[in-house]
Amino acid sequence: MFKIIKKQILNPLVKLLEVEAPLVAKKAEPGQFIILRVCEEGERIPLTIADYDREKGTITIIFQEVGKTTKMLGNLEEGDAILDFVGPLGVASHLEGVKKAAVIGGGLGTAIAFPQAKKLHSLGAKVDTIAGFRNKDLIILEQELNSVSDKVFITTDDGSNGNKGFVTDVLKKLIEDGNKYDLVIAIGPLIMMKVVSNLTKQYGIKTIVSMNPVMIDGTGMCGGCRVTVGGKTKFACVDGPDFDGHEVDFDEAMRRQLMYKKEEKESIEKHECRLRGVDDA
Repeated sequence: MFKIIKKQILNPLVKLLEVEAPLVAKKAEPGQFIILRVCEEGERIPLTIADYDREKGTITIIFQEVGKTTKMLGNLEEGDAILDFVGPLGVASHLEGVKKAAVIGGGLGTAIAFPQAKKLHSLGAKVDTIAGFRNKDLIILEQELNSVSDKVFITTDDGSNGNKGFVTDVLKKLIEDGNKYDLVIAIGPLIMMKVVSNLTKQYGIKTIVSMNPVMIDGTGMCGGCRVTVGGKTKFACVDGPDFDGHEVDFDEAMRRQLMYKKEEKESIEKHECRLRGVDDA
């Protein structure tokens, strides 16, 4: 059992949990993930490591309540425990040697972009961080991003924070203003990562994206997390989740993302019925 020592509501949709997992924290690096199971009857889901503290022996996860398991997870409180918490899994991000980087987070992807920016900052790189949200009420980790970045740019689709636009608008302007980036890291919705990758390809800037397809075992056995990269089949759990954004087949990944929408909807509806004490038989 893995005890929750901190819970924080970041916005109406997103929650943060800091979990006691000393063995995971000992080895965790940016880019890696864990797989958890809330209870004996629960499903296994992957969540990217948003932060870690080796001294305290804790792992921080940030998630949006979109399905049955994330809603169950969001109902847990400080002092409660998670049944299974396995990791770190996946290949850690290779960030050594980078002198200047643009780190881009879209929505919840900002939680995954944060540890990348933090690591780059600790290695002495100059970091420009760009984060995009639908509106100002959904903005997360602004203070944390400022603490590990040279410059932070936050945009909203509706302009409610006073800066309307998309992350690609900001990135393009920064590049055209003469910023020379060794690396661009983009993490968020597939369409956002695709558009960022298409933009950076025009300028010949190395770009890394984080892929988060359907995943079951996290060890490469089930094949559910396969993605096509450079015309070859890769598995996000063991070959990634970081991949060259210029080689990822985003269109295929977006089609695969929609495969289980019907089942996901049925699962959450049944879960909500049980919470209300309604027989769903």
